[in-house]
Amino acid sequence: MKFLIIGDIYSAEGRTMVKQWIPEIKDYLAQQNQTLDFIIANGENITHGKSISLQHYKELKKLGVDVITSGNHIFAPTTNVVSYIDDHKDLLRPLNYNPYQPGNGTVLVTKNKKKIRVTNMIGRTFMDRSDNPYFALETLLDLEKNNKKERSDIHIIDFHAEATAEKIAYAWYFDGKISCLVGTHTHVQTADNRLLPKGTAFISDIGMTGVYDSIIGAKPEEVIYRERTALPAKFQPASGKGQFCAVVLTIDDTTNKALKLERIFIKPDSNQIVLY
Repeated sequence: MKFLIIGDIYSAEGRTMVKQWIPEIKDYLAQQNQTLDFIIANGENITHGKSISLQHYKELKKLGVDVITSGNHIFAPTTNVVSYIDDHKDLLRPLNYNPYQPGNGTVLVTKNKKKIRVTNMIGRTFMDRSDNPYFALETLLDLEKNNKKERSDIHIIDFHAEATAEKIAYAWYFDGKISCLVGTHTHVQTADNRLLPKGTAFISDIGMTGVYDSIIGAKPEEVIYRERTALPAKFQPASGKGQFCAVVLTIDDTTNKALKLERIFIKPDSNQIVLY
């Protein structure tokens, strides 16, 4: 099976890039007699840089996205996501968030006769307060072990975290217990995609899908002003040509083990898909 996992989609240009490149990637794989079987996208910045509106949720679903993950901006009040997230189990908030908050942090989807679990976690280093992500995932894995109905063939984690070392440590601890762990949040793609010793596919950060000439999606002058003066500044989404960041995960259909994890980084004015 082939999985496309798209990094943080940032505002209008990010949405444009997703609309353009999902069909292109499907065609690219088809030319190699391969199919794109499952799509995961991080949508926590898709609506004007923070959270995801119901309209933009529906747009992603129309494009064929199977599961939408998120992170620290999911409950930004501008989208009123709390009013609809419980009705859409394929829109995730971090599993290790306050259990009294709406939404769910993991979902089990059956596709191509495979039970695919997608789980959303959030880190704690340089981030707002959350519950222990190790305990949260160990509890979930115990649930799978003890309940056949909850058991997955393939388990993919979106770990939304700031610190690279935190994501690496988390992946190493759960190596061999999950199929793949991808990092999101920093909006900067890392070049460390690999298979860990016990078979888990890993990358520290997929990167951002949004405006290329920006500072993690926002207008550069606003970010620089805040950094230089230490004064408050409201970040507005930048405008301009976009980039597309994602990874393609290949899973063996017989063993359900990861075979490879390849990066995609498409820059403005590029018409070529290259897997790294």
